[in-house]
Parts: sequence; structure tokens; C-alpha cells
Amino acid sequence: MSADVQVTGFGVRTAFGPGAEALRRGVFSGVPAFAPTTRFDTAPYRTPMAAAAPDGPDAVEDWALRHALAQCGTEAFDMAGLGPGTEAPVLLGVAGDCTSVTRYWRSDAGAPDTRRAADAVPARLAELLAERLKSTGPRLAFTNACVASAAAIIHACRLIASGRAEVAVCAGGYLVEEETFGKFDSGRALSRDGRVRPFSANRTGLLLGDGVAAVVLESAEHARRRGARPLAAVTGWGAATDAHHIAQPHPEGIGLTRAARQALRLAGDQDGDAVGYVNAHGTGTKYNDGAETRGLRAAFPRRAEAIPVSSTKSTTGHLLEAAGVVEFVITMLAVMDGVLPPTAGYDRPDPECDLDYVPGRPRPADLRRALTINAAFGGANTALVLERP
Repeated sequence: MSADVQVTGFGVRTAFGPGAEALRRGVFSGVPAFAPTTRFDTAPYRTPMAAAAPDGPDAVEDWALRHALAQCGTEAFDMAGLGPGTEAPVLLGVAGDCTSVTRYWRSDAGAPDTRRAADAVPARLAELLAERLKSTGPRLAFTNACVASAAAIIHACRLIASGRAEVAVCAGGYLVEEETFGKFDSGRALSRDGRVRPFSANRTGLLLGDGVAAVVLESAEHARRRGARPLAAVTGWGAATDAHHIAQPHPEGIGLTRAARQALRLAGDQDGDAVGYVNAHGTGTKYNDGAETRGLRAAFPRRAEAIPVSSTKSTTGHLLEAAGVVEFVITMLAVMDGVLPPTAGYDRPDPECDLDYVPGRPRPADLRRALTINAAFGGANTALVLERP
């Protein structure tokens, strides 16, 4: 069994707003945040829809990624009771501020603002976050797509479990912007009717969403010495790749199975007999959902049908590099509150997706252990086990 890693603070922002209460009002109530975005001209695209915070046409400028990361990191630090000068690695999952890139290439009024364009460099954002927190530890940026911030959490758990760090700050961020929106639109990955239906027979694709979060992890001994209150324990973690295709998962979800079984084995629960909920990757795309279902069946050979599984991307949208850490916070809230977030868009059973997807409405549960999983292009997969402390 792994050394005990505890969560002692977090900060989160999504299209529902800042903080846990916004998630409870939105994600845990099964209310999707999708609406036509006004951040850029969506006329050239197949859909105008996204789960973007309704801040007006300059939302990405007003709520710049570096600022949102700083806000969430500060909230997490404050909740954990940490102060300036804390020696803690700052580990960030991010692709950079793509809005700065777009503005750079479109600049036709003299020299572009290279200072803002620097925000497109992921390592620069990690530096800015560490500077804001006045953390003296090392800084590292993870850029492995939709598992980036989950990979940051896994790295932190390894550092703490091995004694190389006592405290770590893990964060991730993505804000809806035209650069990435256009790429997903051209790949025909976006749902055209403004709905995301994970695991449903009539699923037609994903929609993007705003998401930024930070969590403070520390060893149980360090938290005890400080008198910090643990919110949850991270008892297992795993990462694996199937390298099946540049964009599609392995049809049997073998990478996901390997990652989940690694995490469960580390948590001392090889077959997942104590898991009461899975926060799935659940993109609502044709290829992901069937493969993920088969991967979960292999990960839980004895009781897959008995474990509730839901996709919170049905409400938040796909948060890309931030998906891992935001869904980690959502899963932690499910454990803390004893409520399972629903799969909001599920409305038609699919024979190849035959698990309990918590359709439509939240569900009370005496939840002690949960698993959150993520996947990314290139066949990368991550899994994290959270428990009541």
C-alpha cells in the first residue's frame, strides 16, 4: 500500500463560477453550462457552443489563464494554511495561453506584445504560479494533453511517497479560445446541437469548457505536524499508455485498464472491491465511451455493473489539460459530500456502454473510496484513487 498522501487545500473555477459551491450548483445538480460563446466569432464553425464563463466578449483577456491559476493556487494555499516561502514543488498541467498565440499572429499594428505571447509557454506559467505563491520548490510543466494535470498530481504523489517532498502544489488550466476550438471543430469532434451525451447511444461529440484548479498535497505526517485538516487521501495512482493511435483509444481500453489496476493495487484493492464510484473520462465521442466501458469492465472484473460511473464533462465540457485536476476536485467533493454527480446528457442506452452511468440526476451514496480516470491523444491514461481521510 502507498504512503498516505493527503489533500489539504484546493481552489477551482469553471464556467459555473469559482469555488466548490458553484460545482455543487452546476455539476452536482446535473445542469450543463453550455451556451453560445461570444469570446470570438463562431460563424466559421459548425457550432457556437462551449461551457465558457459568461464574462463578455473579452473574457479570456479579463480572466487570463495566468490570473486564474494564481487565484486558484492562492485559494488552495490559504485553505491548506500555507504561507510564503513554503518549500513545495509547483507542478502544472497546461498547454499555455493559446489566446496570446492567436493575438500574436493576428497583430498588424506594429510590433506584437511579446510579453503576453510569453504566456503561451507552459513553463512560463509554472514560473508565474510559483512566484505568486512565493514557493521555493522546483517548478515543472506537464503538456501531455488531457492527462496533463492528472500526471502532475501523480508526480507529486510519487515525490511525497518517496520522501523527496513533503508538500506539493498541483494545478492545471484551460480557457476556451479560438485556436483549440477551431482544431476540434475541423476534426468534427464537437457536438453540433449543444449537448454532450457521454455513454448514450445518440452521443455526437464533445464541447470545450473553462476549467482551472489547484490542489495542495502533502504527507500525512507533515499535515499532522502542522495541524492541517485533511480533506481526502490519495491512496493510489497509475499511468499507462496503449500507443494504439494518435487520437483514438485502444478499442478495448487496455491503457485505461492498466492505469486503473496500478492505482488500485497501490491502494491495496487489486480488484476494486471497495470502490464506490468512478469519475470517467467520458468525452461523449463515438470511440472513447465504448472503449472506456470495456476498459472499466477489465479493471473491475468482479463487480463492474455494481459501480456507479459518471462523466462530469456532460456539464463542464472537456477541460483538456485541466480535466484531470478539476475532475479530481469533483471526485473529492463526491467523497466528502456523499453525493454522486450525474451524467447529465445521458438519455438513450447503448449496448456497448452497459454500466451504471448515474443518468440525469445526482445520487446520494455512502462513498468511502472513488477512482478518477483520464485519457489523452497518443494513448496516455491516468488513474487516481481518493478516499475519506
